Amino acid sequence: MSIISDSLKRIKPSPTIAVTQKARELRAAGKNVIGLGAGEPDFDTPDNIKRAAIKAIKKGDTKYTAVDGTPTLKKAIVSKFKRENKLKYSTDQITVGTGGKQVLYNTFMATLNKGDEVIIPAPFWVSYPDMVLLAGGKPKIVKCTEQEGFKLTPKKLKKAITKKTKWVIINSPSNPTGAGYSKREIQDLAKVLIKNEKTYILSDDIYEHVRYDNFNFFTIAQISKLKDRTLTMNGVSKSYAMTGWRIGYAAGPKDIIKAIGKIQSQSTSNPSSISQAAAVEALNGKQGFIKTRANAFKARRNFVVKSLNDIKGINCLNPNGAFYVFPSCKGLLNKKTKLKTDTDFVQKLLEKENVAVVQGSAFGLDGYFRISYATSMQNLKKAMKRIRSFCESLSR
Repeated sequence: MSIISDSLKRIKPSPTIAVTQKARELRAAGKNVIGLGAGEPDFDTPDNIKRAAIKAIKKGDTKYTAVDGTPTLKKAIVSKFKRENKLKYSTDQITVGTGGKQVLYNTFMATLNKGDEVIIPAPFWVSYPDMVLLAGGKPKIVKCTEQEGFKLTPKKLKKAITKKTKWVIINSPSNPTGAGYSKREIQDLAKVLIKNEKTYILSDDIYEHVRYDNFNFFTIAQISKLKDRTLTMNGVSKSYAMTGWRIGYAAGPKDIIKAIGKIQSQSTSNPSSISQAAAVEALNGKQGFIKTRANAFKARRNFVVKSLNDIKGINCLNPNGAFYVFPSCKGLLNKKTKLKTDTDFVQKLLEKENVAVVQGSAFGLDGYFRISYATSMQNLKKAMKRIRSFCESLSR
């Protein structure tokens, strides 16, 4: 009899973390690997945020805090939602977790019963389906095509909803595609959701501030009558380059927020007190650097998209935000290249050219691969040359 639980057998390790780890191992073995798999800004945490953390340490703010966040941080989050999203919440409608990932995990653990369905548009962030499975729910994957901009349409949403649908996930801008939903697109989805009174919406807004080309960000609770059925998740990891600080948060109905806190009280308890102090400064402090960094990401995006579209057999849409592109490699999957799947493509790319990317099938859509351009332009130039060389070698 195995000691490993049945629930663990339902899931798999994160493919994006696996690719990043593989790249680290190859570098340690002396390989000149360029890793384009990690979803992590390469910028440093701003100095004012670091100073706030140091100040908290010196003050002795190193003890347990309230399980789901300090009152000071909750107030800063309330102010953030009011200032940036025109949303009014009270502090008992706010929860703080050890990263946005934990907030999402806690949400599913607190709300899903066996057989409850969660609609997940594909391509999707790799952890959504496995979190749902761990909580006993059923991921309902809705494939969104390149022709649809990799976005969920009202028609597909309406078809996917059943009496068992508990949650619908909306991630904008998206990981892995960078696709962002316009105000009109969100409102059209809301029209479908309003009619389904037992369905809740989980809005993953983690890339809210990483957007380009005057793309206007809107979150569904802000522009619909669905606030009472929406959990809006965000965090400081991407916008403030604070991935290692592990602070995520959400706002939503009081009963869900309370349930999330109950789960957290029996798992990690409170997030780091030092990280919470840093997050207060992140949300309340100067914000100008966010646009500066977004402009730097935009320049990288422009370079990567153009470079990829200049390669025969590769096609890449121009994303609205985040720091990913999701190009198609379908034109290179054939008998001549001896590559059958996107997994074959990324494995051979790593083997032949030492460039690490993630296969699209990991995100629920075959025939694509994800590149994170959250690295230096120097690395990106080298990587694009290697990818071009690899693709051209396939047709020889």
